[in-house]
Amino acid sequence: MNINVIKFFEKYDSDPELQQRVADAVNAYPGSLELREALVEACLLPFAEELGLPFTVVDLKVYEATKRHAKHKDVELTEEDLAAEDDDEDYWLEGKGWTNDESAFCTGQH
Repeated sequence: MNINVIKFFEKYDSDPELQQRVADAVNAYPGSLELREALVEACLLPFAEELGLPFTVVDLKVYEATKRHAKHKDVELTEEDLAAEDDDEDYWLEGKGWTNDESAFCTGQH
């Protein structure tokens, strides 16, 4: 896992000014908030770069999946439980919006 993701979110969680700057960027974002990968690229990654903690969307996916797995490793949860818990978590990608996974929409027939 890219350690910069962890360091960035440690900084983000403890810095209200950074949180507000990111929130302002999200509020000014002209694209769809449902296209989470594009939103992350436009509104989160520039701040990480500015702080000298660059990471990618893939790095963020790994971080969030690891975080979610660690939280639930000893508990058997249903899909409904996981969906309800996602509302309480500050995930940027995990369980939010649409992804750019074209294979999810393609049946292989043209």
